[in-house]
Amino acid sequence: MKKTNLSDYDAAAIPDGSSFRIGVIAAEWNPEVTDAMLHGAVDTLKEHGVHEKNILVRRVPGTYELSSAADMMLEQTTVDAVICIGCVIQGETRHFEFICQAVSQGLTNVALKHERPVIFSVLTTNDMQQALDRAGGRHGNKGVEGAVTALKMIAYQNSL
Repeated sequence: MKKTNLSDYDAAAIPDGSSFRIGVIAAEWNPEVTDAMLHGAVDTLKEHGVHEKNILVRRVPGTYELSSAADMMLEQTTVDAVICIGCVIQGETRHFEFICQAVSQGLTNVALKHERPVIFSVLTTNDMQQALDRAGGRHGNKGVEGAVTALKMIAYQNSL
């Protein structure tokens, strides 16, 4: 059977986050998508034990700004991981390609520089409906997936 909700996961396999401090940075652009993803991420972190006071939420103007914001957050705070939430929708120009490439490479570079998990919860879709389907719609919530990934990656790093 084909999996339609991409955010389904085994809750028993998720580490307890009660000792974790996690940053969540969400783009303001496409707020109907990024707000839903942000809520999904924060709710999932809380469900797995992360205390509300240990969830540092910040907003940035757009998806492009996620890389520099994650770098600043890791430089200036004690978070164990950063979840970066954004949404880039294909338009009629090549702008989409440049933004997607810059953000994916930028977030990778930030993670390697700081040796802490930086989670790519960025939707890159052909249209708004695809984005809504992945932001709490019929295909799950990419913010939930980002929270689960952050918890697993922090636990992985702590196990080394």
